[in-house]
Amino acid sequence: MLEKFFGKFSHDLGIDLGTANTLVYAKEKGIIINEPTIVAVNTRSDQIVAIGAESRKMLGKTPSHIEVIRPLVDGVISNFEVTEKMLRYFIEKAQRDGASFRPRPRVVIGVPLDITEVERKAVEDATLSAGAREVFLVEEPMAAAIGARLPIKDPSASLVLDIGGGTTEIAVISLGGVVTTRSLRIAGDVFNRNVAQYIRDHFNLLIGDITAENIKINIGSVVEIDGGREIQVRGRDIISGLPREITVTDAQVRDALSKNIKIIIENIKLTLEETPPELVADIYEKGIVLTGGGALLYGLEKLIYQATQIPVTIADDPLTCVARGTGMIVEDFEHFKDIGIPPSNEMRVI
Repeated sequence: MLEKFFGKFSHDLGIDLGTANTLVYAKEKGIIINEPTIVAVNTRSDQIVAIGAESRKMLGKTPSHIEVIRPLVDGVISNFEVTEKMLRYFIEKAQRDGASFRPRPRVVIGVPLDITEVERKAVEDATLSAGAREVFLVEEPMAAAIGARLPIKDPSASLVLDIGGGTTEIAVISLGGVVTTRSLRIAGDVFNRNVAQYIRDHFNLLIGDITAENIKINIGSVVEIDGGREIQVRGRDIISGLPREITVTDAQVRDALSKNIKIIIENIKLTLEETPPELVADIYEKGIVLTGGGALLYGLEKLIYQATQIPVTIADDPLTCVARGTGMIVEDFEHFKDIGIPPSNEMRVI
């Protein structure tokens, strides 16, 4: 009875708690928050200075007493206290609608495929402590498939490749469950480090994370680009210690990313090898769907097709697929409630 009451009046939320960005979907409103998963903390007073977009501007530019923290690493919580404060900030921001009384929301949250019991409990506890009355966990590729509007409950296979900031998830989904899967700690953040390391090794130039990410976004590719692309990059010369500017080409970025892109493609093949033949036949007919920010790497769908001979499509707005998937669960919870991960044994419901 109480659950029905709370469900009627609360603004339930779907959250894509990503390593790079956190997106919040509010029931009947859509995605209302899309901010970096970054928090700035004053180490002298232990107070939060900024969260999200404001803290991202501080990366690499702070004085010694302000620390800019990424509270999630490889898709899982690495700093519980900061994650709780960040989630509280986002939940309270999503609930600001002028109502004097609003029941605590049910929160549907996406987590990596290979999450451990301890990591799962950390997500549940942080979300409950941040103001949720109930937490419902769903595997990220399942949420991405729902967000891409794939028929996940049909007796036919859908193969989802979700390349986020911290993890790459490869999953074959049928009848509302994951049949075969691979989870890799190779994704957007690793690609950024690959670019930064390549520039250090070949140009003796040190660059920051934001610069490396901008290079990847602007000229990153995995196949040749007609006419080529290039970008001007500034950083600190390792030898002289002075500022210097260089020109980086798409071919050089492609070289920096090639090793890890090959690993992802090999794992797609391994996942297919472990998939029952009837489902492989479905995948051959329906193709592979790319979601997540990594899906936007130029030519990735062409490269995967060349390696597997399976059609590859990029989901509409791949960056928001997981968030939209959690939102669709929020909107029709009774229909999707059987696809979630069972709660940890000690989970509290408030």
